[in-house]
Amino acid sequence: MPHTLGGDLVTHRTVGHPAGLPDDPRANVTAPTPECPVEITLAALHGRWTTLVVRELLRGDRSYSELRSALPMLSDKVLSDRLAQLGQAGVVTRDRRPGWPPRVRYALTPRGHRLGPVLQALWDWGAEASARDIGAESGRETSPVH
Repeated sequence: MPHTLGGDLVTHRTVGHPAGLPDDPRANVTAPTPECPVEITLAALHGRWTTLVVRELLRGDRSYSELRSALPMLSDKVLSDRLAQLGQAGVVTRDRRPGWPPRVRYALTPRGHRLGPVLQALWDWGAEASARDIGAESGRETSPVH
């Protein structure tokens, strides 16, 4: 059954399946596998700070020092590790420009840009859960955040 979201008709390619259950034979596994699309996504976003690095790059390409300034509590080692991890996952490109000192810019690939709605969905889910937890602590229920 189609759903409405903000007045817009939303259809799912999983018609006939409960929301979140894809119509794909890979969804019927009994244990996590590296080929699972969800596991691939989670591996790309794995590690503390990774989502914040992606968030900064969703705002536009950045130099290493601009990323450090945007995330001042992030160590150089972890930032370097996260950029390398995101590069290996095909999420980030590293553009080294000639000159001295060399200038390096980091940018999201088209695949990396597609993580924007994924991060938004994670944010929305967490905000809703947080609102419910706060409501439960205060003894009253809250409505979901939309």
